[in-house]
Amino acid sequence: MDYRFKEGSIPLLVSMPHVGTDIPDDIAATLAPCAQVKADTDWHLEQLYGFLDEMGASTLAARWSRYVIDLNRPPENTNLYPGQDTTGLCPVDTFGREQLYQPGKAPDDAEVRRRLALYWQPYHERLRAELDRLLALHGRVVLWEAHSIASVVPRFFEGKLPDLNFGTADGASADAGLTARIAALARADGKFTVAVNGRFKGGHITRHYGQPERGIHAVQLEMCQSTYMDEAFPFDYRPDLALQVQPVLRRLLQAAADWARP
Repeated sequence: MDYRFKEGSIPLLVSMPHVGTDIPDDIAATLAPCAQVKADTDWHLEQLYGFLDEMGASTLAARWSRYVIDLNRPPENTNLYPGQDTTGLCPVDTFGREQLYQPGKAPDDAEVRRRLALYWQPYHERLRAELDRLLALHGRVVLWEAHSIASVVPRFFEGKLPDLNFGTADGASADAGLTARIAALARADGKFTVAVNGRFKGGHITRHYGQPERGIHAVQLEMCQSTYMDEAFPFDYRPDLALQVQPVLRRLLQAAADWARP
């Protein structure tokens, strides 16, 4: 199976497109040694969001590494942040600018099309099907895009990121009232710094599937990994840190689900 999926009962779907770590053997044979570290993975999010089953939320998590294909990029590989540096649909380098492929072995156009069909399309078909199911059941649904990133990545931004970065495509992918409610909750106890539509405005999934006029409201949360794990290899989960941020996450997800209920 190309993903891990659990069907829920409430109007909330949590998508985790960058948690995958598997790399097919034929692709692994073309990669440089640095790719085996998989440093740009959204590590441990399924564990961090472990309360979702109890809530009754639907969850969809990637199996394949973003080095195979990035599920949160558009199939035509357009830059989501024009004028800014980003990695592409089939990344050829890491966030730290290390070359992912052995010389002469980067994917050509035909290989990119093959990966789109084999690895990208199944995730998006399941995502669309579950959104349609929940929308038919409830009349309104929240799509929560769960992501994490190292708190300092000089390639993409200066200094340290805020702890919790919410993106709604500058308001186009979700109702303003929902966004305001979530942001207020995130700021309530003062433990974590918060940004809304700052450096991260939401990737392809947020922008493509978020259609408030249809009743689908998409919110991306890009968390600093320093809030719940060690950012250096081997990227260990930190239960002591996670225990501080998990209650906040749960309040946010519960508020989103409550907002979506008729």
